[in-house]
Amino acid sequence: STMFLVGLSGGIASGKSTVVAVLRELGCAVIDADVIARQVVQPHSKAHQQILHHFGTEVLLENGEINREALGNIIFSQPQKRRLLNSITHPDILKEMLKQILKYFVLGYRYVILDIPLLFETRGLTRFMKYTVLVYCDPPTQLARLMKRSGLGAAEAEARIRSQLPLDEKRKWATHVIDNSGDRQSTRGQVLRLHTCLEDSLDFLWARLVVGTAVAGLGGLVFLLVRYFIS
Repeated sequence: STMFLVGLSGGIASGKSTVVAVLRELGCAVIDADVIARQVVQPHSKAHQQILHHFGTEVLLENGEINREALGNIIFSQPQKRRLLNSITHPDILKEMLKQILKYFVLGYRYVILDIPLLFETRGLTRFMKYTVLVYCDPPTQLARLMKRSGLGAAEAEARIRSQLPLDEKRKWATHVIDNSGDRQSTRGQVLRLHTCLEDSLDFLWARLVVGTAVAGLGGLVFLLVRYFIS
């Protein structure tokens, strides 16, 4: 059997969650990097302890969990802090993603979608994707959606959008684009066409290598990949 990886990304308020919901309805295997990122920083985890050490108790909620909004405000304005946080969390995130990829391979899935918010910003993971998918919307729509969703003023919303690589720039790197500027029905139709295209693909990726290496020791592969991605 063959299996390949599909990287899915978008921008803030571009509507990626809408696309993911349709893909899940279709029975696709979706690995959500943001969900994993929450899991690896749960209280008593190694990453949680390191975040507490470097960022202090002001990033904690009353129940001891990480206050993602407070932490996000810190790393938004301080790139060096963002790099520090990434160095703490990314190794554990990558390990969990590899475990889930292996699980879906064993279950016989045709392809696995990796939902990675900053896929095109980091670029390191794109080389392992057979296809990359961008959920796009035009800039005025993106700004309006963000302001409505978050309650931010125009200036604050624009600053959040500018902190990411522009969607028009990401569009140049994506092999598939879902234009979510219109209504949900239009977006759903595009996702259905994408799913059909991926199901019909004869391409494959490195999952066979992953499984083969796993027999000799998955830990060694994880160690090498983690060192590669954080170097």
